[in-house]
Amino acid sequence: MSDETRIGVDVGGTFTDVALLTPSDDLVTAKVPSTDDQSVGVVRGFEKACDEAGIDPADVDAFTHAMTVSVNALLEDDGAKTALVTTEGFRDVLEIGRQARPDLYDVTAGKPDPLVPRRRRFEVAERATVDGVETPVGDDEVRRVAEAIRDCDAESVAVSFLHAYQHPENERAAAAVLREELDAPVSASHEVLAEFREYERTSTTVVDAYVTPVIDAYLGRLEDRATEMGVPTPRIMQANGGIAPASTVREHAVTTTMSGPAAGVVGAAATATGDDVDGLVTFDMGGTSSDVSLVRGGEVERTTDAEINGRPIKTPMVDVNTVGAGGGSVAWVDAGDALRVGPRSAGADPGPACYGRGGTDPTVTDANVVLGYIGGSSALGGELSLDVDAAHDAMESLAEDAGLDDALAAARGVYRVANANMARAIRAVTVERGHDPRGFGLVAFGGAGPMHAAALAESLDVGTVVVPRACGVLSAYGLLAADEKHDSVRTLRQSLADVDVSAVEDAYDALRSDVLSDVERPDAATVRRAADLRYVGQSFELTVSVDETFDADAVEARFHEAHESAYGYRLSDPVELVNVRSTAVVERGTLGVTYRGTGDARKDTREAFFGGEFRETPVYAREGLRDGETVAGPAVLEQAESTIVVPPAWDGTVRPDGTLVLTRGGDGE
Repeated sequence: MSDETRIGVDVGGTFTDVALLTPSDDLVTAKVPSTDDQSVGVVRGFEKACDEAGIDPADVDAFTHAMTVSVNALLEDDGAKTALVTTEGFRDVLEIGRQARPDLYDVTAGKPDPLVPRRRRFEVAERATVDGVETPVGDDEVRRVAEAIRDCDAESVAVSFLHAYQHPENERAAAAVLREELDAPVSASHEVLAEFREYERTSTTVVDAYVTPVIDAYLGRLEDRATEMGVPTPRIMQANGGIAPASTVREHAVTTTMSGPAAGVVGAAATATGDDVDGLVTFDMGGTSSDVSLVRGGEVERTTDAEINGRPIKTPMVDVNTVGAGGGSVAWVDAGDALRVGPRSAGADPGPACYGRGGTDPTVTDANVVLGYIGGSSALGGELSLDVDAAHDAMESLAEDAGLDDALAAARGVYRVANANMARAIRAVTVERGHDPRGFGLVAFGGAGPMHAAALAESLDVGTVVVPRACGVLSAYGLLAADEKHDSVRTLRQSLADVDVSAVEDAYDALRSDVLSDVERPDAATVRRAADLRYVGQSFELTVSVDETFDADAVEARFHEAHESAYGYRLSDPVELVNVRSTAVVERGTLGVTYRGTGDARKDTREAFFGGEFRETPVYAREGLRDGETVAGPAVLEQAESTIVVPPAWDGTVRPDGTLVLTRGGDGE
């Protein structure tokens, strides 16, 4: 039993989700439409959950939050007007990049415009090599650059000097002058990402500068609203799957990209345990997109090789593959008369046609209404009434555009195309990485995920689908379970055969001090060590764990195993140590959630489409199912934030914590 009241609030493209856990381990969930100013929706959701739990908001002890502010700024090119200060001769590194085309076979494919246009990119005469500073930066020159930045009305500044990851003296001096001269935040690459590769380091630093004013303003508004309610200052979910104080995040805003999807994966890992599978595929289908990730050995998969809207971001983040197929994704017909789904979304307002808010575009949610998976008595998001006729009209219009017979044919097509898009995303994180999805369980969540999960599992030959009790708001639930985490990295570049162990340990000592400086309670933190290695001559690295004392032989053995697991072979070539990493973790402990099935789960029946025909299908209230109770497919299980479809030949069994486990093998009758 917990000794505090925790609340987690996650903002999505369509809905804002809330999960509240009381000291008696009762879980209360809520869902409200997202708002343009996300802090408004956060407060509404917060108050709704507290009202349903019968508590005063001021009685909440811990408030954790995930949002889409930074990723929206990147996707919509709506961040701060940013300037870049860099080494003389490297002004165009953002545009040159890796000289790779977005599509190898499309000669017309273009790259996204750089976040900093050339007129706001400034050079200074400085030079450092991996051996030290050769040309010190001049304060007067930096002041002249500051004046030019002031004249171009920049709202934020990124500083990225060549080899500043190894010798940051020049960059540190320039950043100090700029902070003194300008009334604007300054992001320095050695503070954001002390790692080699100037393009990725510069891109990550620019992203940090680009989103910092947006995040700072948003969190300022949210903290003010929290103060008005008398609730604690929110702690923020980072892309690495860990939470951090708002004050830390405001200084390292790039860490908030993919905040919401990371929370969902953490929530899936926290609830879907005990399955006889090699790992878990997490499948989060929300209103705008679907996010897919892996959990292996109980650990969330992370990456430092990610892009958002074509911009590399090298900070650690949960490895999520996203496709534009959500419940609100709009179906359309392309120039070749092929039916397509997404990536455009109907959003929260007006939303899908079935929301009854004036929307007319046909969406995946409308298709689910026509197919009978969502029924006339359903309440979307717990508070929106369903307009069945509007859904049929939208699908009928799509059928005319696509040359299909009727609304049903259009709905079937939309459902299958959306599933095909999501199946490709799952294959990308399993088959394409050497993992057999048949050995994994599929954890389905999000408002729409449990409606599509069993059909997806069948197409991938996956035999187990896990639907957590809080599936409709699992990202918010993940916020209750997330540990505090802080990451730091340094580049070393040494041959492992003759590595300087003393230098490595000195680097780890510095990293330890760095990550612990961000922790609220350093005495409660555990510092984990890792290293990036590669065979000499390779372009990219693999990350392996490192013991408390650096042992080159043990590290090399782990690298060979990781390489064989990832690529199917190992070499006898010499191994190079490239980067050392440290992560400070403060564990919050396992959540204990009380589930009490109310009984009398059967509600009614309705016509739902399975196996090429409509079948009379029983409808259950999920919260009415008791521990150990089994439901045979076909069936539909409804709850306030989501709907679960159990097809024929599948059974669903309730666990003690309320989790529903679907398995193939039922008779379908």
